[in-house]
This record gives sequence, structure tokens and C-alpha cells, in this order.
Amino acid sequence: MLVGLATLVIVGRVFSPHLFDLHLKRLEGRGFDLSEIRSDLIWKFESAWSRGALWSLLMGATVSGGLSYIVAKRVVQPLVQMEKITQQFAQGNLKARVTDSEILELNRLANSFNRMASNLEDVEQRRRELIVDLTHELRTPLTVLEGYLEGLADGTIESSSEVFQRLAAETTRLRRLVHNVQELSKAEAGYLPINIQPIDLSPLLLSLIQRFADQLVEDGPVLRLECLPNLPLVSADPERVEQIMVNLLGNALRYTVKGSITVRVWSEPPKLWIAVIDTGHGIKAKDLPFVFDRFWRSERSRARSPGGTGVGLAITRSLVELQGGEIQVESELDKGSTFRFSLPLA
Repeated sequence: MLVGLATLVIVGRVFSPHLFDLHLKRLEGRGFDLSEIRSDLIWKFESAWSRGALWSLLMGATVSGGLSYIVAKRVVQPLVQMEKITQQFAQGNLKARVTDSEILELNRLANSFNRMASNLEDVEQRRRELIVDLTHELRTPLTVLEGYLEGLADGTIESSSEVFQRLAAETTRLRRLVHNVQELSKAEAGYLPINIQPIDLSPLLLSLIQRFADQLVEDGPVLRLECLPNLPLVSADPERVEQIMVNLLGNALRYTVKGSITVRVWSEPPKLWIAVIDTGHGIKAKDLPFVFDRFWRSERSRARSPGGTGVGLAITRSLVELQGGEIQVESELDKGSTFRFSLPLA
């Protein structure tokens, strides 16, 4: 506004008297005698124009200053609110949010800020839940170890190979729990290395089937593979796919006493689906939404080999999602479960 007014004053000061003088000359050409009052008219014109320009400057500066203040306040207010909210974040309060703004750009900024706040709150909530769950899971093996060690120390428990085997089993469980929690934390944070490449799943699945078939007892379930002879290539990490299958097959063996465990593979472009279908005890319908939650377990009494850490399926879901797939579960109590996941075709 100031630049516009300054331009108006300068141009008017230079050209307006000259234009007024030309107008007077035209009047003289029509027969008017202005020789005696010409200079007085020009001076009066310049004086009137100067006063008008001064009032224009004052009024323009006042109006533009007021409008600038109002607009600046509207722009700065959401930014000040964001600053206050970031200070609340620094103090540990992650529930504060920025209100919507009438200005489109600031509204987009507020939405992005609120999404960031929601993500931070979710990460903090998962961190707290992880600490609580991990503390709960560590309590049992530590209590067992403490009890045996105190008994061995005061002589109430005689040392034997069976006692030491139990101690070794508990320490193994602790090590496996710590490793799985570390894997889960990396996967949820997106730090787990994933080496995506085109792979053929057939050799990998055949190797896994053979490996787990060697662990089956004579009266146990039958393990079989159902897939097309020429599977299309998928974009995935072979080590992570093997880890997913080991988790799913391990769970199927743990909860299937007899019947069958089937690994079924089929293609639905642009994805390839792999399903692990068992005829085990199944899962209650009310428990299905929590199957992939960390430290969730089915009833221990229904497992043929209890002792899982409760994070295997959570890791499995994270690994599937990191490779661009999705995982689903269907189950019916006493009839079996079906875990299926997809991988993108190469």
C-alpha cells in the first residue's frame, strides 16, 4: 500500500501540474483570458492536490495498517498455538491438537501437524504398552529362576540335571523373548532391514515343508503343500518370508494335535497369496481381533507345546506389511484356523 501511494504522489506531483497547465492553455484558446490568474490557479491546484495527497497517505496508511494487523493476527494466531502445543509436547502432553484455520494453507499445515501429533501419541502409547507387557512377560521366568536359585542356595532344592535343565529352559525363554521384542520394535519402527528382490517361492516352501515334516510324530498331523507347478515371481525378502512361514507353521504345529496342516499358494494378480490352514483347536471369535497384538496368546491349555513369547504373530504382521502385503486370519473353535498373507508379484 505504501509503495502504491508513493507512486501515486510522485507521478501526480510531476505530471498533474503540467496536465493542468495544458488544460488552461486550451481554455485560453477558446477565448478565455487567464494571463493574470494563471500562476495563481496553478499554485492553488498544486496546494489542493498536495492536501488531497496528504490525506490519501494518512487514510491509506491507517486502513492498510489496520487491515495488515488483522490479517497478520489471523496468520500468526495458529502459529502461536502450534508453538504452545509443541511446548506441551516437550512436557509430555501429546493429546493437544491445533484447531482448523480459515486460511487454506494454514489449515493444511494444521492438519499435517495434527497427523504428526497423532503419530507421536501412537508411538508413545505403544512404547508404554511394550514396557508394561515386557515387564509382565519377564516376571514369570525371573520368578522361576529366583525361586530355584534361592532353593539351591539354602539347600531346600537338591542340585540335579533336571533342575539345571529347567534353569536353562527359562534362560532360553528369556533370550528368545528379548530377541523377539527387539525384532518387533525394529519392525514397528521401520528400521528392520528388508532386501526386496524377485524370488521364486517354490524351493523355499518345499524346504520348509521338509524341515517341519521331520519334526512330526507318527500320530501327529499331516503336513502338505498345495501350489501350482510354476509359481510367478514375487517381490519380497526371502529371509523374511522364511521367518513368516516359520512363525505360522510353528503356531499351526503347536495347536494342532492331529489332522492336517496345509500350505496353499495361489495367484490373484497383482498379488500372490500363501495360506497356512490347520485343523487344530482354533480361536474364539471374540479373540480374533487381538490375534496380531503383541504378547497375545491363545489358551495355554490348548497348546501341545506351550512356551511361546506371544510376539511371533505381531512380528509376522509387521514383516508382511513391510514387504507391501497384508495378512488375514479366519478361525473357528475346535475346527481349525487359516492364516493367509499376500506378497506383491514381481
